[in-house]
Amino acid sequence: MVNEVVTEQIKEDVIKWRRYLHQHPELSFQEDETSNFVYDTLCSFGNLAVSRPTRTSVMARLIGRTPGKVLAIRADMDALPIQEENTFEYVSQKPGVMHACGHDGHTAMLLAAAKVLSGMQDTIKGEVRFLFQHAEELFPGGAKEMVEAGVMDGVDMVLGAHLLSTMEIGKYGITYGAMMAAPDTFEITVCGQGGHAAHPHKVADSVAIAAQLVSNIQHIVSRNTDPLENLVVSVTQFIAGTAHNVIPESVYMCGTVRSFDPMIRKTVPQLLERVTRGITEAHGATYEFKYENGYSPVINDDKITAQLEESIIDLFGQSALELFTPCMGGEDFSAYVDKAPGTYIIIGAGNPDKGITYEHHHPKFTVDEDALPNGVKLFVHSALKLLA
Repeated sequence: MVNEVVTEQIKEDVIKWRRYLHQHPELSFQEDETSNFVYDTLCSFGNLAVSRPTRTSVMARLIGRTPGKVLAIRADMDALPIQEENTFEYVSQKPGVMHACGHDGHTAMLLAAAKVLSGMQDTIKGEVRFLFQHAEELFPGGAKEMVEAGVMDGVDMVLGAHLLSTMEIGKYGITYGAMMAAPDTFEITVCGQGGHAAHPHKVADSVAIAAQLVSNIQHIVSRNTDPLENLVVSVTQFIAGTAHNVIPESVYMCGTVRSFDPMIRKTVPQLLERVTRGITEAHGATYEFKYENGYSPVINDDKITAQLEESIIDLFGQSALELFTPCMGGEDFSAYVDKAPGTYIIIGAGNPDKGITYEHHHPKFTVDEDALPNGVKLFVHSALKLLA
């Protein structure tokens, strides 16, 4: 049935829409043209109640003829501040902005699924909500805003998907339970006493102190938490000094903490500050410390994941299924699964034979467009299966 409704026209549409979106990327919280395009396209299908939960997001509701559960499906729409280096004809027309993470494909697939399902209203039991989300790439993220605007009110289950250029086309990744980590951030300023580099005994050397701090922070992972638990603490910026012969007054550093377990997430900032306090005090310096929680971890629901696994096998065969290892990346899809059980799946879109191997956020990133119609099939099949 799904193969019949995902027609050649739908396949042409999804590729056409993806290419249009790729040519016209917009940054997080600036998706004005993108959201207008999505809104107008959805309105053209019929049978959908289309609205704007926030200024640059869109929601469409398809209410079936018979009562039932409510399923939400989400696609993100924002691009990244990257100068594209691809040479195909539909490259970004906006200097310094590029769809380098596949969100153009996500949006196009969900548009196509909405078109297919809107033509099947008489067979729909319950409701499908199509959530076109702004600002996934920029904390605090658009998902939180959409949830606060009420898009998840009354929703029983939610689906999300991500195209992946490093997974072979024709493969589909699922994860039971914890899938993506909570991405928190920290900032530390070591405040010493500056002076001449030839007389280090007369100063509190902020660089030497901060260097010790970078090393000792790693003891949080290796010596303060269970080695069987997933935790990453990474220092990603270290800013200090203006000249070769001056010991700077202060050093600024920041980084990220990635975790799944709520108790570890609660404990790490306390451990970070304890290490910072101990090292700075030992060397006669002071510090400033700031910690900010990012998105919650994405935890897939086992029951819904099992049904998605069945959909993948039904559509593409057992060999298409891959168990996807949890990763320490973050995703604001967690805002939706905090409100209702849901599952986030991976759609393979890489193809070495076509040179499609570049990682996400790379200037030459792209996806194999042959993956898009299959993504539409998966959305449609899963929606019908879950609502049944």
